[in-house]
Amino acid sequence: MPREPLLPRPWRLPYALIWLGVGASMSVAALQDYRRGHGTRDWEPLLWEFSSVLCVAGLALAVHALTGWLRGRSRGQQWAAHAAGALGYVVLHVLGMFGLRFAVYGLAGVGYEPGPWSTVLVYEGGKDLVAYASFVMISRGVWSMQRNALLERELAAARLARLADQVQPHFLFNTLNLVSSVMYEDVAKADRLLCQLADLLRQTLAAQQRGEHTVGEELALIEPFLALMQSRFGEERLRVQVQADAAARACRLPALLLLSPVENAIKHDVARHRGPVVLTLQATRTARALCIDVVSDCQGPQQADPAPVSGGGFGMSNLRERLATSYGGQALCRFEATAQGARLHLELPLS
Repeated sequence: MPREPLLPRPWRLPYALIWLGVGASMSVAALQDYRRGHGTRDWEPLLWEFSSVLCVAGLALAVHALTGWLRGRSRGQQWAAHAAGALGYVVLHVLGMFGLRFAVYGLAGVGYEPGPWSTVLVYEGGKDLVAYASFVMISRGVWSMQRNALLERELAAARLARLADQVQPHFLFNTLNLVSSVMYEDVAKADRLLCQLADLLRQTLAAQQRGEHTVGEELALIEPFLALMQSRFGEERLRVQVQADAAARACRLPALLLLSPVENAIKHDVARHRGPVVLTLQATRTARALCIDVVSDCQGPQQADPAPVSGGGFGMSNLRERLATSYGGQALCRFEATAQGARLHLELPLS
């Protein structure tokens, strides 16, 4: 399992702002008490509070790291480590806090007397032990949430890989069925189609291993497949229009996401109609989403009267499941039969 980061990047600025807010609020309260006591140097309460907050902010991360390192170890090991950690926390906090204060007072040319060290250690130590225990409890909850989130991401990735694996045999089976009908008509053409199919399969396997790529790379896989199908049916029966500008081609999406819908359009429309079929694949980018349309416009009668495929068949069910796994409920998928064919409309949130 990949190692979770100590402080993930999205949390770094909020973490700094939280401690800055804590230091500011404590400084305001300390400044009011300081002025009521007729203090004359307003920077002193700010130094007292921020010297403590800066040390605590750093030590809290150390406690978080120690708590994470102790996960999975025995309870006795954890208690012993936390006992040593609490003592180290008190010592480092006191040394760091008063080291900063003495340094600033020295630069200002002002004397500083914190009081008897025994009193300071008892006072600060009591607060530090409570703070240490609180940080340990918070840290355990944070590590648990991070671990659960990581497990969810790994499960989603495994599910996506399984769904992508389903595309390969289904796509291969249907394509071989289409190619096989040529074998008794034109052996040389069938051989050429099989060679093209082998090259295409190598490309799809490489894309599947990446997991995600750009629309331009996806189209680079779809276009050879359409060319292969045009060789199978003839350009007079299958006409292809691919429309995607540079902005749309730069958007990212799961690899092989469009292969099943395009392959379904070939299987359910082109292969079942005697007349020409215009297959349009269009991709556009809006301010908030990547919009993709796969439209088949069929002309001429069907070769048979097959039962309609509800919802687009396997390809659409696989597509919907991959969208749900990749985007949750943020992606839109709409499939509808039209008078001349079918239309698939996708809206994918921009990452």
